[in-house]
Amino acid sequence: MRTGYFCSLIFALLTSASITAIAAPVAPEQAPKAAVVIDAAATAESPKLNLNDADAATLQKELSGIGEAKANAIVAYRETNGPFSSVDELLEVKGIGKAILDRNREKLEVN
Repeated sequence: MRTGYFCSLIFALLTSASITAIAAPVAPEQAPKAAVVIDAAATAESPKLNLNDADAATLQKELSGIGEAKANAIVAYRETNGPFSSVDELLEVKGIGKAILDRNREKLEVN
C-alpha cells in the first residue's frame, strides 16, 4: 500500500511540475528594432520628360507602352512638323492612341 501511495505522490508531483512548466507564460524574445530609412530620391517625384528634347531611346525607356517603333515615330513627327506645342499633339503621331497618352500624361511636358 505504501508503494502505491508513494508512486501516486511522485506522479502527482511530476504532473504538476510539467503543467506548471507548460502553462507558464514565456516572455517573447525582443528583436532589436531596425531604424526605418526612407530614400528621399525614391519618394521625390521624378522630373517630367520633355517631348521636344527627348531622343528615341529615352522615350522608349521612360514611357509605358512605347517601343522602338513608336519612339522613332515620335522623333520623326517632331522632325517633320517642328516641336510639339502640347502633350495632346502626341495623338497625331501614328500608333499613339488616347490610352497610351493617358497612361503617360503625368510623365510628359512640352517646353
